[in-house]
Amino acid sequence: MSAQEVDHYLSEIEEPKRTTLQKVRRSILAVVPDAEEGISYGMPAFRVNGKVVAGFAAFKNHLTYVPHSGSVLEQLGDELARYSMSKGALRFPIDQPLPDSLVEKLITARLRQLSSGREQTSS
Repeated sequence: MSAQEVDHYLSEIEEPKRTTLQKVRRSILAVVPDAEEGISYGMPAFRVNGKVVAGFAAFKNHLTYVPHSGSVLEQLGDELARYSMSKGALRFPIDQPLPDSLVEKLITARLRQLSSGREQTSS
């Protein structure tokens, strides 16, 4: 895994998706600055102590944040009500990055889950 892989992924994406995902990347790294960056399941992923704690991807009509857990999103309930989501993916508009505070809560929930040993992966 390497940050260059993420750089390449982002370089292949059209605007405004690229800029939006670059902001999400910065938000993730602000929370876990020592995370190892790379590609997992074809999308940028961020590992802490060998475990993926966050990821994102671009699609035709939306962007997706992936916590790499089937239970993190349900933990944040009402805070995610304005977003479309599945059990393991949070979809957001191509021109509106997730708020820094929300990214922090998503990663904190994932890290807490990993430290408690109750990991539930979706990927």
